[in-house]
Amino acid sequence: MAERERGGGGGGVGLEAGALPPDVREGLAELELELSEGDITQKGYEKKRAKLLARYIPLIQGVDPSLQAENRVPGSSQAPPSSTKQQKARSANSRDERFRSDVHTEAVQAALAKYKERKMPMPSKRRSVLAHSSVETYTPPDTSSASEDEGSLRRQGRLTSTPFQSHSNVEPWLHRVIQGSSTSSSASSTSSHPGGKPAAASNTAPTTAAAAATVLADLMAHAQLDNHPAPPDVTTGLVEQPPHERPQVASVRGVPRGYSSSILETADGVPVNSRVSSKIQQLLNTLKRPKRPPLKEFFVDDFEELLEVHQPDPNQPKPEGSLMTVLQGEPLGVASNWPPSLLAALQRWGTTQPKAPCLTALDTTGKAVYTLTYGKLWSRSVKLAYTLLNKLTSKNEPLLKAGDRVALVFPNSDPVMFMVAFYGCLLAELIPVPIEVPLTRKDAGSQQIGFLLGSCGVALALTTDACQKGLPKAPTGEVATFKGWPRLVWFVIDGKHLAKPSKDWHPPVRDASAETAYIEYKTSKEGSTVGITISHASMLAQCHALTQACSYLEAETLTNVLDFKRDAGLWHGVLTSVMNRMHVVSIPYALMKVNPLSWIQKVCAYKARVALVKSRDMHWSLLAQRDQRDVSLSSLRMLIVADGANPWSVSSCDAFLNVFQSKGLRPEVICPCASSSEALTVAIRRPPDSGGPPPGKAVLSMNGLSYSVIRVDTEEKLSVLTVQDVGQVMPGASVCVVKVEGPPYLCRTDEVGELCVRSGATGAAYFGLVGITKNVFETIPVTATGVPVSDRPFTRTGLLGFIGPDQLVFVVGKLDGLMVVGLRRHNADDVVATALAVEPMKFVYRGSCVLSDCLTR
Repeated sequence: MAERERGGGGGGVGLEAGALPPDVREGLAELELELSEGDITQKGYEKKRAKLLARYIPLIQGVDPSLQAENRVPGSSQAPPSSTKQQKARSANSRDERFRSDVHTEAVQAALAKYKERKMPMPSKRRSVLAHSSVETYTPPDTSSASEDEGSLRRQGRLTSTPFQSHSNVEPWLHRVIQGSSTSSSASSTSSHPGGKPAAASNTAPTTAAAAATVLADLMAHAQLDNHPAPPDVTTGLVEQPPHERPQVASVRGVPRGYSSSILETADGVPVNSRVSSKIQQLLNTLKRPKRPPLKEFFVDDFEELLEVHQPDPNQPKPEGSLMTVLQGEPLGVASNWPPSLLAALQRWGTTQPKAPCLTALDTTGKAVYTLTYGKLWSRSVKLAYTLLNKLTSKNEPLLKAGDRVALVFPNSDPVMFMVAFYGCLLAELIPVPIEVPLTRKDAGSQQIGFLLGSCGVALALTTDACQKGLPKAPTGEVATFKGWPRLVWFVIDGKHLAKPSKDWHPPVRDASAETAYIEYKTSKEGSTVGITISHASMLAQCHALTQACSYLEAETLTNVLDFKRDAGLWHGVLTSVMNRMHVVSIPYALMKVNPLSWIQKVCAYKARVALVKSRDMHWSLLAQRDQRDVSLSSLRMLIVADGANPWSVSSCDAFLNVFQSKGLRPEVICPCASSSEALTVAIRRPPDSGGPPPGKAVLSMNGLSYSVIRVDTEEKLSVLTVQDVGQVMPGASVCVVKVEGPPYLCRTDEVGELCVRSGATGAAYFGLVGITKNVFETIPVTATGVPVSDRPFTRTGLLGFIGPDQLVFVVGKLDGLMVVGLRRHNADDVVATALAVEPMKFVYRGSCVLSDCLTR
């Protein structure tokens, strides 16, 4: 390469490599590498080399370019016109893409490694240039983040061969400085970016070299004028340093507006001259600013109240009663003719009482559209079980096997087909998972249901032809795949799609066992959906307990207004009714919207003995009762209020009794109950003629309840909560009250806590969730000394309450609706009920004044 630079090839002019700027030398090096690797031809190499050296030929010949331009004879061919255009284009864009290569990146990395081997400190800031130290210890400035002026190369052109000849010892020093400047720039560029990228160093190296050459050229010019024989010092130290020590370079402060760009100020406040441009100084000032405010600035005085730890009120009420004991329910009676399982009861009634009515469905006008008998329920369920096990195949293999989960997708207006599908799955030893009908493909609620189906491994969904037609469709005409749902096979269970079983096929009817019978979904307050597994033994025990507590008899009529797919609507209207061969009249929700009195009319028409409603249904009946006068509720012996655990349901019960007592409704007929998805039915009020105690009410201080303490108050005050009992503990169950937070310590008799139930009629687990299953379904309450109260686990209900007089259970709220304001607890249901109750009814529900207490806090 040296011979090429001396011997021509660039217009026939000999060149000295030391007189060329670094970017040109790097370009020549890259051309040599391309030529050696065969990337370009010899002719292409010479052409590109001539272009690189065209503007520097006058400089190397020792003639000043400006003088040569003045003395040039017109028409001379020494400097062709294209040379001037190339020079302008090259000056306009000093960062030529030609010099950004992997080769240069490797060179930068090699220089960095060399610096590390020498253990020299890497420059991290831009340093001003002063003449106070030796040239050999010069640390080049970092100009990797800015570009120099166009005149940087022109200033180098003014250094003719004469100064180089008179100061021959400057040339090797210049080479070292230029090489160090390029390496320093690459190091600074890499270190200023975490995980620095070599490409950045490659892009900025030519500019850095040009800037260093410019500074050194000016320094040499000053040295020549001052007749200084030694190379100029380019460090910023103001005190002489020993030759073997590296001087400490002062940092440069920002230059305020109005100052010249050549005047800077060091860290010691001494103004100095420099050739650093205003753009570079502006970049330095920007880099000095912190990228984000200090951590303490994120926290201002306004947040101190929120971060403050609340201290307990010394005057707050504290529980003073004795430690409570586990409350035992009445023993569960065993009848001699009791079926060993629910399926055995269905088989009995389907074969011995085939014409007995089982379920009557109504349309939106209140007209009975179909009455399902026990004989039809048994025969259709057997057909469905046979079809699911023998007629549904996938790749010549059965699609389902015993223990698989199957989704039941039925609207609230079709209880008949749901009942057939539910018992058909049980007969086929499949596990039904009742869910709601998805409305849209991206419904948020259905996404959580889809997550449950996916975790349960559901691959088949049962529905009706009418329901399937109403589902969203894909372009192919099939049911669309809902967001978050697994891929399902949809099967319509209408009669024409079911196969008749052979004469030698009979469904297995086994005794109740611990195997899972069905999965009931539950949605928490955060919106997540979980599946609660109910075993065959728990299902049978629940039917036994409800039959004994409600004194159900064969052939009784029950009017059901609740959702028949879950909770009390399923337990009473689908399971226990079949166990006792009862007749259920199902009231669709759409009919209740049109005619809120429809359930009362059906009680009167069918002489129903039991009605299953919610507080909202009683409330709607109060609004519409003026439209109907010829009704009678004298046939009712139990009006079960499924949401009697809500503290504000007492107002609906009292108001309904005041209005309809003249219609034959007796006060002891109203029977609120408490239940949860995990523990099923917890407690229910029995009528006095069934041996139950008289109803009870409690007027409690809301201030005490907010501290989980029971304090009886007078009803005349506004800050009181009136609650009604939810009856006695279910037969065969045990109940205790434990503290809400921390270990499950037993509460005192005047303390509010979470109700826990131990019974054979509770849920078994959250499907697929072992962790929270252990916390909820395997709780062992302990005394204050840590002694377990039982060797059998209890199930947490999520209900907050206490045990009152006559062993009556009182519920004041739910754990999901608990709000903690400061150190006080409130119930969200009370706030909602109060806001909704003020204007429409012109009065506030008793027990709903917690809103004012929350606002005063």
